[in-house]
Amino acid sequence: MSTISKYKILSQAKESFTKADYKNALEKFAQVLQNYPNSKEAYNGVILSEMAMSGETGAEALFDYYEILKIEDKEEADAVMEEILQNMDGAIDKIGEIFAQPLRDRIEYEDGILYSDFKKLLNEGADFKETFENIMFSTRVIITEKEDFVDFLDNLIEFGFAEMALTYLESALSVYPSDKLLTKLLKKLAQGKTIEN
Repeated sequence: MSTISKYKILSQAKESFTKADYKNALEKFAQVLQNYPNSKEAYNGVILSEMAMSGETGAEALFDYYEILKIEDKEEADAVMEEILQNMDGAIDKIGEIFAQPLRDRIEYEDGILYSDFKKLLNEGADFKETFENIMFSTRVIITEKEDFVDFLDNLIEFGFAEMALTYLESALSVYPSDKLLTKLLKKLAQGKTIEN
């Protein structure tokens, strides 16, 4: 493998990662690491891809942080990432804290409610349909996790918001056409309600 193809494959790996194709990113980073065992960038890429594939919510943010650091000082970026990855136990929580405040600020600015907060209302005994109708016209429901999105769609179907659920599902399936959970929800929607094509 030549030096040129090393950078080409690293570039392809990073592009795959940013497109959330973590499996392909992992394979590309691993290919570079196999040929260049001292490549810290490939090593960090493998770790971050594995984290993203296993559902670690901070992996994408950590990847973006690493890319920004590299612009300023590549060696320093490698050292910082090595330290973070070695102390991984608390790192994801710290990353979550770093990015949680801007999200909270955005929610306040946009007059929104996190789906997790919306679920708390439901867990306290609120009716989904009534609560959702009350907030639907004045507040945005902000969803940050895939599981919450699936739960939200399931509730929309369950409580008679079939048209809205279909709109969300069509958008999601155009991005993730082979997602099993989304396909399952579409089948549930088709069985339960008659919707115009």
